[in-house]
This record gives sequence, structure tokens and C-alpha cells, in this order.
Amino acid sequence: MSIGLVLALVGAVCATVFAGIGSAWGVGIAGQAAAGVVTEDPEQFAKVLLLQLLPGTQGIYGLLVTFITLSRIGILGGSPQTNMDFHTGLMFFFACMPIAVVGLISAYHQAKTSIASIGIVAKRPDQFGKAMLFPAMVETYAILSLLTSILAVTNIPLS
Repeated sequence: MSIGLVLALVGAVCATVFAGIGSAWGVGIAGQAAAGVVTEDPEQFAKVLLLQLLPGTQGIYGLLVTFITLSRIGILGGSPQTNMDFHTGLMFFFACMPIAVVGLISAYHQAKTSIASIGIVAKRPDQFGKAMLFPAMVETYAILSLLTSILAVTNIPLS
């Protein structure tokens, strides 16, 4: 196996691992706040569940980039690029980094914003639509990093 292929695989793994860590962390802390609200007002379950789940999307985005990368380098197709040079592998590695890094950080901050929005729902359930906008704004940056990684991974030339 070439060093280039190893670098590409490490990038793919980082996309899933770091974005997944961020999502698990984010969903966990938002879930704690959601559970407190449901304890006091069980009718708010569906609303706070949606707010809790928002930080989970970054993990899905990281997994998507990993699948695309593994397909491009032939791991999923059954014929890996065993002769991939160092520079190509490095390009794959860095192409996976936007979703890896932004996924980790944005999921955490989206969770904090979701917690604040869960507080809004706890006090003013009629303001759920407005409360959803705050964590959705953080999602914008996760989507931008997803698009950056996808565009970069799909446009790396293979020999």
C-alpha cells in the first residue's frame, strides 16, 4: 500500500471521527437540556427533540465525505489506488479536513445554541419557529464545509 493511499484513508477516517465526535457531544449536551424540559412539560417532547437532533447532522456530513472519498480512491469499488503518490494522498487528506474540523466545532456550538432554543421553548412554546432559526444558522457553516470537502474530493485528479 502506498503512502498516498494511507494519507487518503487517514483523511477519510478523520472526516467521520471528528464530525462524529462533535455530533455525539452536541446531541448529548442538548439532550440533557431537552430531558429537563420534558420532565416539566411532556407536551414539548417533539419540539425539543428536533432541537436536540440538529447537532447530529455534522456526523452524517462527515460520513458522507468518507463514503465519497472511499469511492474515489477505490476502496469501496474493490480496486484501491495502490499506486497513489504522496501528493495526491495529501490532497485527499486536506480535502477531508473542512468537514472534519468544522463538523467537530460547529456541532458543539450548534448544541449550545440548541440548548438556548430549548430554553425558549420551555418558556414560550409558541415561539418554536423562531427558536429553530438560531441553531439553523450554525448549520450553515457545517453545510459550507460539507460542500467544500465534496467539491475538493471529487475534483482531485487520479492517474
